Amino acid sequence: MSVALSGADVPRWVGYVLIPAINLALALFVSGLVILIIGENPIEAGRILLLGAFGDGDFIPHSYAIGYTLYYATNFIFTGLCFALAFHCGLFNIGGEGQAYIGGLGVGLACLYLDFLPFLLVFPLAILAAAAFGAGWAFIPGYLQAKRGSHVVITTIMFNFIASSLMVYLMVNVLIRPGQQSPESRPFADHIGLPQMHEMAAWFGADFSSSPMNLSFVFALFMCLIVWLLIWRTRWGFELRTVGQSPQAAVYGGISPSRNIILAMALSGALAGFVGINEIMGVHERLLLNFAAGYGFGGIAVALMGRNHPVGIVLASILFGILYQGGAELSFEMPTITREMIVVIQGLVILFAGALENMFRPRIEALFRRPAPSVAATAH
Repeated sequence: MSVALSGADVPRWVGYVLIPAINLALALFVSGLVILIIGENPIEAGRILLLGAFGDGDFIPHSYAIGYTLYYATNFIFTGLCFALAFHCGLFNIGGEGQAYIGGLGVGLACLYLDFLPFLLVFPLAILAAAAFGAGWAFIPGYLQAKRGSHVVITTIMFNFIASSLMVYLMVNVLIRPGQQSPESRPFADHIGLPQMHEMAAWFGADFSSSPMNLSFVFALFMCLIVWLLIWRTRWGFELRTVGQSPQAAVYGGISPSRNIILAMALSGALAGFVGINEIMGVHERLLLNFAAGYGFGGIAVALMGRNHPVGIVLASILFGILYQGGAELSFEMPTITREMIVVIQGLVILFAGALENMFRPRIEALFRRPAPSVAATAH
């Protein structure tokens, strides 16, 4: 018997750490060139961006800036998990924006019409409402994909537009507070809002500056754990990944692709619906238009950058939180770098992390490729 070498292997850290880091560095390098072209110092712009995201301890308290950064990151965690869960089943769910919108509608209705209940009852009911509304909205594209062959990319794009139109109709004609022009519902009862992070820190005697960061950040981390257990530690997760890798092999193994597609889309929509917990229940404390604010689309880049793993999604979400919060400070300190320019920088990160993710992968993997031992039984 002899041992023969066949095939090859690449260390996992190359795919999970090195390649995303190189893509991010390239995106920041190109962004620096753009800033240089418009006549600003890219190094100074980067310094201001980081100070805006983490504070300077003087004019911008650290806890204040970090609170805003993690508040934005919370939404990206939910939408990143939404995309990743569907992606493991071989689905490209672009409908996170609409599913977040409808999920927020569920949260708003629960908070508006169940406010006679104590907070400890309203909070879990609002979570269930967000999940049910988001899942229901994603169920239809999932069913059409599984049973009728309608591609989920097309249907989820259409459902984003339908969700937006539906919310406009409801906010203008049904849920608007009587006697006002702005399409907003009445404010929630005082006891309905989620505890803010600075309030929770005060419970333990810690000093944390006021910011929109609230309890939903903890809930988002909890959902990362749930998704990880679901995908990598359950039988259903194995079935889901099998369908995503090879539907034919799944059928051969007795796994129903259509059942898994529908279930994956429904759970994916439920995760996106939790954006409403952070935005509607945690910050605005009323139902209003446009609270989704593109988080559903940003979640696609977050999931791709995070390699569709909950840990990677958290790190990528914090990066996008830095770009959101630091970008706001940058556009304030450098008026020539407008809000649209910040969107361009975010777009470059998405471009290199998503669309061009495989541009350098073959060359980088070739540098680290090592022979993978395999046992070949050879009779002598």
